[in-house]
Amino acid sequence: MRILITGGAGFLGSHLCELLLSKKHKVVCMDNFITGSRDNITSFLTAPNFELIEHNVTEYINVDGELDWILHFASPASPVDYLKYPIQTLKVGSLGTHNALGLALAKGAGFLLASTSEVYGDPSCNPQPEKYWGNVNPIGPRGVYDEAKRFAEAITMAYHRYHNVNTRIVRIFNTYGIRMRANDGRAVPNFIMQALKSKPLTIYGDGSQTRSFCYVDDLVRGIWNLMNTEIHEPVNIGNPRELTMLELTKIILQIIGSNSKIDYCSLPLNDPKVRRPDISLARAQLDWEPAIKLEDGLKKTIQYFKSKV
Repeated sequence: MRILITGGAGFLGSHLCELLLSKKHKVVCMDNFITGSRDNITSFLTAPNFELIEHNVTEYINVDGELDWILHFASPASPVDYLKYPIQTLKVGSLGTHNALGLALAKGAGFLLASTSEVYGDPSCNPQPEKYWGNVNPIGPRGVYDEAKRFAEAITMAYHRYHNVNTRIVRIFNTYGIRMRANDGRAVPNFIMQALKSKPLTIYGDGSQTRSFCYVDDLVRGIWNLMNTEIHEPVNIGNPRELTMLELTKIILQIIGSNSKIDYCSLPLNDPKVRRPDISLARAQLDWEPAIKLEDGLKKTIQYFKSKV
């Protein structure tokens, strides 16, 4: 197959490039490098099945030749990024998704949207099933990302229902692994880099808020399984093991052997108190669940970040 990945030079996009190339598919990587990195795709540039197009998907998208799939992963994805680029985040979720869907319609290609657990907002139920509609502040600072993805889901389903585009929607929960940026701003790279530098680990609030962390290899395997089904409505992909931020810091400190202290800061506005996926649908329909233990994934990630210190 020939597959376009928007945001292909990002953390998740580059891992998808790697997976699809390993399966002998042709990969067209599209990125404007606002948050993606050329370093993530350097090893692919000489591959005969790999093509790089530098382009902003909020502008009209043109790709010569046939396409079998479009995987739409273009978007700032960490709070640091989407608070820095609020307008760009809204535009890539709306205009970018519209353009990518238009290309899928024109090419007769399948379309997979990278959505997010952020569509659930600060949830009133735990774990979060796909049928939960969410608790989102549309005008809060996080709303630029939350609502961009909620709109992206809505227009994706509209293209499926009205134009019969063969769509998929993956709701991605917290994911970590190699190729994350050291200054990404999310918990895992923050804690690892601070511990490696023997600096205090920054925890927002009292550290009792929970998250669940999926290693990137498990995530892309789940996305591949989703592509090979006929499920058009959203599917959660994530690790159902839930732990507090304090518990995460203890695991990271123990693996690194660091004596770093904890520095408590105020909790950001609308920061979710809990976050845990209900993966019943993925288990039943995708034959998928995470296989890599948190501690094993963190060891790989820490080894990667040691080269960045």
